[in-house]
Amino acid sequence: MGANASTGGPSEKIPNPQYRTSALLHRYSSVDTPLDPDVGHGLPHTLTATRHHSDKKKKSSAFATVRKKLTRRKKGSKSADHAKAIRELTCNWDARDINALVEEYEAGAALKELSIQADLARPPSSLLQQDLSDLYDYKYCTDVDLIFQDACFPVHRAILAARCPFFRDLLCRAPGYGQEVLVDIKTAGMDIPMFSALLRYLYTGEFDTEGSRLENLDVLVHLGDEFGIPNALEQDFKILLETGDYYDAILVFSSEAVPPDPNVTEACANDYYFDDELRCHKAILSARSPFFRNMLQKRVRTGEEMTDRTLQTPTRIVLDETVIPRRYARVLLQAIYLDTVDMSLIIRESPSATSLSEVQAMVAGRGELSQAEEAMELFQIAQFLELSVLAQGCEDIIAESITVDMLIPTLQWSRQPHGSEWAHRQALLYLKEEFSQVASSPVLCELGKDYLGEALQSDYLQASELEVLKAVLKWGEHQLVRRMEEREPNLVSNTAHSVSKKGVKRRDLDDVELREILSEVLPYVRVDHVLPASHDVLSGAIKRGLVSSPPSHMLGGDTGKANAWIPGKSSGMYIKPRLFQPYMDEAKAILEEHLDAEIELVRLRMMRMSHIPDTLYMVDDKTPSRVRHRPSAKPPAFIAGEVPVPNVDKVRSMLGREKELRRIPLAQRAYGICPDRGLVTYQIHLRVVREFGLPDAAVELLQYPGDYYLELLDDIPGAGATAAVALAVPPMSAPARHLDETRFSFTPSPRPLGPRPAPVQHVDPLDVTECTRRGVMPDIAVPATSATPSVGRQMQRSPELGDRGGAAFSRSFSYS
Repeated sequence: MGANASTGGPSEKIPNPQYRTSALLHRYSSVDTPLDPDVGHGLPHTLTATRHHSDKKKKSSAFATVRKKLTRRKKGSKSADHAKAIRELTCNWDARDINALVEEYEAGAALKELSIQADLARPPSSLLQQDLSDLYDYKYCTDVDLIFQDACFPVHRAILAARCPFFRDLLCRAPGYGQEVLVDIKTAGMDIPMFSALLRYLYTGEFDTEGSRLENLDVLVHLGDEFGIPNALEQDFKILLETGDYYDAILVFSSEAVPPDPNVTEACANDYYFDDELRCHKAILSARSPFFRNMLQKRVRTGEEMTDRTLQTPTRIVLDETVIPRRYARVLLQAIYLDTVDMSLIIRESPSATSLSEVQAMVAGRGELSQAEEAMELFQIAQFLELSVLAQGCEDIIAESITVDMLIPTLQWSRQPHGSEWAHRQALLYLKEEFSQVASSPVLCELGKDYLGEALQSDYLQASELEVLKAVLKWGEHQLVRRMEEREPNLVSNTAHSVSKKGVKRRDLDDVELREILSEVLPYVRVDHVLPASHDVLSGAIKRGLVSSPPSHMLGGDTGKANAWIPGKSSGMYIKPRLFQPYMDEAKAILEEHLDAEIELVRLRMMRMSHIPDTLYMVDDKTPSRVRHRPSAKPPAFIAGEVPVPNVDKVRSMLGREKELRRIPLAQRAYGICPDRGLVTYQIHLRVVREFGLPDAAVELLQYPGDYYLELLDDIPGAGATAAVALAVPPMSAPARHLDETRFSFTPSPRPLGPRPAPVQHVDPLDVTECTRRGVMPDIAVPATSATPSVGRQMQRSPELGDRGGAAFSRSFSYS
């Protein structure tokens, strides 16, 4: 098979897609917190992702240098504007109010880290080493039998010959399918378990000392002298792939007759020795891909395989080129043999039949597919072949290729039935993180209402509320102009008097119709947090009737400004601020400036405050029950009416994974500083179900596992204590935001007023017995041991009802 791979531009080579999640985590991380080392669901970190760039360095022009300087200056000036806005807001605040705001930002930052990890979660891909171990166990496509001490070991000739010189010489003396080869080993002390462990070592590169009962290292040394020490597994398989030695199968791409290309024929000598055929090995194909495994097993059942064995010809595996273009063949085999995805192996001048994506590119006026579009095609091929390592490698390339221009194509492709839900989450994450950049580009007006609404609902949208308001108004006005163009008569459209030709001024827009267009997205703008509060954009939106109710500070004076930002200052006016990084950084800097001057005064006040909580605090329940009783005696077969309930062993593994994630430092920190522990638990549940390949609706299975499997009640910590009060505790649900029908602004989920408990150091959230007891029993009714806090605990109490300012003064401030 011949082709000339394009050498221009960088190529993408991914050793294993699972190991790139940490880079994406750093990309979107908002605070300098220790990353979860287990983000890849327990995968080893022996491989690293590498990006190979072209050796030629591009020289930047003088104009490009000036443009970069202007861009940096523009970004710096925006940051200065954000810092000025937050300083003007807090200029009359005391240290406790600023500290309360910083605490809200810290809690949001901890939740954001958990949310990002949940968005990056996916099932682990099947690695080469594990697949070869399964191949040795299940004996797919074996072609030779080794006889050792009257025990028969069905094995694969190509793997043993490529890995071990001893077996290469032995098997060369017994060619042919199904040969029985007697193995005579001179090393003393060799038994059947040790021989089996030796074979597994040749398949996987790992020697099982326990299974082999190896007690003397001298035996292992003598085995190395007799059998030779094999190369690294990846090195031997790379040689096996490049040379095609010991092949027993050929990949053939079928299509209509394509005129021969003389250049392709000449170049094929350096590839895989075939123009339209690729040598490969049935054992490796069946080990890596269930699609190929089922195909080969079907050939055995129908007798086709027996014909090939009789004629001693390699098995021809015919692939439809309209489904799997041959231009991706080398990328496909590279992923199968080496667990890598190398986009530079795509054959750019292949005479393949034109794929659907290539047709769409030609219709759009583009000559070639971009790397992201090629990765999308490859992802669909990988899904068809059930090759998870290739699918996840393509997902990573798509995620890293997301730019402002590629945002909408990625969102649209990933939402289709053949798209990637994981890539869709990364595109939405990019939209939230780069919203300011998207809002200043034409891409904003092309966003669908559902995508824009989902971004605006996020607490982690990286844009000031003024930028958000401007973007929403700009988007709505563009939609209105488009609607006006569609209403134009055909005689007027595309003429000098048409809307598209003469343009539309803002005064010509119908504000009533614009308000209707914005009715589903404008409520997500938190107008109380627009800074400066007197900005012309906000005032104009109010005058035009787009914002039905003015912000709270316009109704209640200057005091309303703090009330809308700080929880507990005034009931009904607080709106949770977004975790906008410049605001958070500046708030921390302001707090540090106030700290030296007011810390002693605040501590003295806190000592004099009462510790007896208000009655509203008595109904606060931080950890909902894990047990819920349904009226039906038979457990349901579906989760949320749509997802089949997995088997009990898988659910136990999910519960174990949940318990493991609850104890990571990031989760412990979030449980300690977040006022709503249910949000933390929800993000952990979301990550677990995604790691196990289940839809997000399966979160209910982790919230109430006892409803689906009664035998799991003993596995749920605190289940016995919580079962008695299950009906008294409200069920835990996904985080939701409630829109105030009388105001175009956010109101947070209902939260009881009262002082927040001090941060708990290394809390085990699984032990919910005490939390559940407090959920149905007032704090003043708890035994006297908890009714009188110590002096240190007094200093951690908040100074008054709803004011949580004192909690942070009891700990040292070390902000990044």
